[in-house]
Amino acid sequence: MKKSRPAVFALLASSCLLLATARAQAAEPLVLRDVMQDLGKNMQVITDGISREDWELVEKTAHLIADHPQPPMTEKMRIIGFVGPHMGKFKAYDGETHDQAQAVGRAAKAKDGPGVILAFQKLQTSCYNCHSEFRKPFVAHFYGKKDAVQ
Repeated sequence: MKKSRPAVFALLASSCLLLATARAQAAEPLVLRDVMQDLGKNMQVITDGISREDWELVEKTAHLIADHPQPPMTEKMRIIGFVGPHMGKFKAYDGETHDQAQAVGRAAKAKDGPGVILAFQKLQTSCYNCHSEFRKPFVAHFYGKKDAVQ
């Protein structure tokens, strides 16, 4: 069956448009990147608060980490599509980060310096574990960079 030129052209044009849209989405920064950058800044604030024994600052900032913003639903769907069968593990890391940040906040509220340091170490480990498993594949997939540390 022979297709007419207009039909072939329309098919080709729609394929190009679809590919261009997919590439534009892939290069578009994720809201998740902004969330991660804010989390990193908050981790630094906690480190500073611990060093100055500013437990009020540590407690307040720990809550910002525990209750960090979520990406919009459309972005979550892109992430779920990429993570696929590993989504349970990805969500578990987020849950662990939430729980450990709450533990930092509780210890800071009690002005328990050693408790804050122990909980913060567990929070850092939680972040590290997720990053070591997911950061490079995320950056490669969503930004096309193979050797990026974001």
